Amino acid sequence: MTEIADLANRFLQACAARKVLSATAESCTGGLIIATLTDIPGSSSMVDRGFITYSNEAKMEMLGVSKATLDAHGAVSRQTVLEMAAGALKNSRAGIALAVTGIAGPDGGSAEKPVGLVWFGLAMTGHEPIAEKRIFENNGRDFIRRQTVKVALEMGIAALEG
Repeated sequence: MTEIADLANRFLQACAARKVLSATAESCTGGLIIATLTDIPGSSSMVDRGFITYSNEAKMEMLGVSKATLDAHGAVSRQTVLEMAAGALKNSRAGIALAVTGIAGPDGGSAEKPVGLVWFGLAMTGHEPIAEKRIFENNGRDFIRRQTVKVALEMGIAALEG
């Protein structure tokens, strides 16, 4: 079992132990987190849904991210990922939602927001959403996306077990 598959299994076990369903809101990963979770047999009892919100329009329509937030801070920001996580929780039956938005490259980076920048959001019922920022080494799009899946799952495990 790969490290990411092991983390996905641990995350689902933690969901089962807490008796909560999970949801994801994904931009830069394009559904890799939810795919990693649903690759595991029996995951349907711990996974509710995944929102793949690549465009700003999808973030607004599916998750309720405000146009004002996107205009002021951009899609790759702390404010946006917090709204993504909260929206995934609100628009699902989940008790925990993992959200990611970032710049996987090879294009799209800037001095302020370089390729490899990813914002992670986590929302749990009864708690304020939290956000974390990481800047991964630009070792290619696939590397950045896989690291993003890994960190999102680790964040979810820490929240559920902590």
